[in-house]
Amino acid sequence: MTMHRLLARQIRQSTDESGKVDLTKLGELVSAAYEESDGDRRSTDRAIKLMIEELEQTHKRAEQDLGRAREFLDSIIENIPIAVFAKDAKDSRYILLNRAGEEYYGMPREEMLGKTPEQIFPDKIARVVNEQDRRVVDSGTPMFLEGHLLEVGVKGRDRLVNSRKLLIRDGGGAPQYLVGVIEDVTERITNEARISHLAHHDALTDLPNRSAFNAALGERLEQAQEAATSFAVLSLDLDRFKEVNDVFGHPVGDMLMRAAADRLAAEADGAFVARIGGDEFMILMPDDINREDVLGLAERLVETIGTELEVDDYLPHVGLSVGIAFYPDDGVNAATLLANADSALYRAKREGRGRVRVFESEMDQELRDRRLLQHDLRQALEQNQFLVYFQPQARVDGEVIGFEALLRWNHPTRGFVPPDQFIPLAEENGLIVEIGEWVLREACREAASWPRPLQVAVNLSPVQFQAGDLERSIHQILLETGLTPTRLEVEITEGVLIGDFNRALNLLRRLKALGVRIAMDDFGTGYSSLSYLQSFPFDKIKIDRGFISNLEATPQSAEIVRAVLSLAHALHIPVIAEGVETEAQRAFLAREACEEMQGYLVGRPDLIERYLDLVGVTVERRLYA
Repeated sequence: MTMHRLLARQIRQSTDESGKVDLTKLGELVSAAYEESDGDRRSTDRAIKLMIEELEQTHKRAEQDLGRAREFLDSIIENIPIAVFAKDAKDSRYILLNRAGEEYYGMPREEMLGKTPEQIFPDKIARVVNEQDRRVVDSGTPMFLEGHLLEVGVKGRDRLVNSRKLLIRDGGGAPQYLVGVIEDVTERITNEARISHLAHHDALTDLPNRSAFNAALGERLEQAQEAATSFAVLSLDLDRFKEVNDVFGHPVGDMLMRAAADRLAAEADGAFVARIGGDEFMILMPDDINREDVLGLAERLVETIGTELEVDDYLPHVGLSVGIAFYPDDGVNAATLLANADSALYRAKREGRGRVRVFESEMDQELRDRRLLQHDLRQALEQNQFLVYFQPQARVDGEVIGFEALLRWNHPTRGFVPPDQFIPLAEENGLIVEIGEWVLREACREAASWPRPLQVAVNLSPVQFQAGDLERSIHQILLETGLTPTRLEVEITEGVLIGDFNRALNLLRRLKALGVRIAMDDFGTGYSSLSYLQSFPFDKIKIDRGFISNLEATPQSAEIVRAVLSLAHALHIPVIAEGVETEAQRAFLAREACEEMQGYLVGRPDLIERYLDLVGVTVERRLYA
């Protein structure tokens, strides 16, 4: 038997020299050894207990951290604004669905968790979902679908979605979960489509706009060049639309524009019809359509637009002018084709409107001349090319009572440019505001120098009313020139009052408050002359020259003049007849008690030097003034 080393050592320590064992000492040694062993065991027990407690606390903290992490992740998943789900990879049962998923599917998660697609969706949808799930599980490759049409029958409407599914494997590599997200992009894609549509379509008529037309023309040019085919471009402009729009107001004008656009699109079915701005349209005809068919369509378009359009109980009448250019005869690129179609349109409108014209080479020169004239017009004012002519106005007995100031342009190379050529251009580019102010200042300055207190009449363009501070400008000119306000008479047409009627009316009242006289020009040629007489106390009515020139030729003109004079007399408004050229016309006006007249019978427009005697200026005084 082998003795434990500790016991052997204790026996040796308890044996004396004679070999006798001291049992008392041995007992003490053994007892001490046991006590030491018990102490070590207690220390070990304490250490183990502390270790266990620490491990338990660490485990508890880990569980708490894990719980917080799980809550954090759950909170993120729950509040992500797109649908998030997880499924069992074996049978596609839903085991997780967030709040966005509930909203997307239209049902609480309790009705989906633990269920397969067959138990949730209609058969058709369930088959699609299961096929996608199996594909991901079998391949292990994530699936991503963008802008996918998902017919989710639960909500009763189809949706466009971006969806993604991926496979999660367990520790052994076996498929365990399918995790996916579904983003409902229906509204976004719909909005993108709407924005794209708006970017390429006219907001009022829903026809393609200029940008879309240019793109279509570019594509057509490429196709025609490759296939050696031909096609036509039509440039269209609604005649008198601005007048109708202004007279009846923008709401009626908008309805008229939509109705006209509908008629154009219906008549030109099969062609590309676009509204490129204002009252302008473009039509791109199909390839290889012959000229006769193009001209036939253009004539039908003129006819269909010329037919009365009933709009909101109104019957406004507009017309249509059409210019045509053919590829490749009239241009081989977009810029040339469009310019030549516009040249043909310009010729159609110049020849009386309501016409169809095909581009001819000389038309290009006409349009270039017009653009050059527009360029020269900008320099005319600063280079002192404008003149003010004066035409006398008189009582019907011949006594001169004043002059009308008329603008003339003496071009350095063209000579005198007719006013009906350059004034519309000045109104288009806004120069009429500056030019009109110059005319007003020159007329007032000249009239202020006359010894006789004759009146001076100045035409105001509607553009001057719409832009700038006309009241301040007139007041300042009167102060500068010293002309008595009652000697100034401004002539306006209906175009001044249409549009923002209240604003124009207030401005007229302020001008009248300055002492300036207001005359209604071209009376009887517009839609609403009578209603304007009711709205504002005009100082004078001016009968349009068209009625006077036809006095001897058509009985209707004479009756119209009589009616205007009768109305004016009833309202106590004096009348001046414009365009009086014969003694017979003057005699008629005298018999009908017309107060004043203007025309070649009284005197032609000319520099004031021709009429110095009428204004009371002697030649000597003029020379030394």
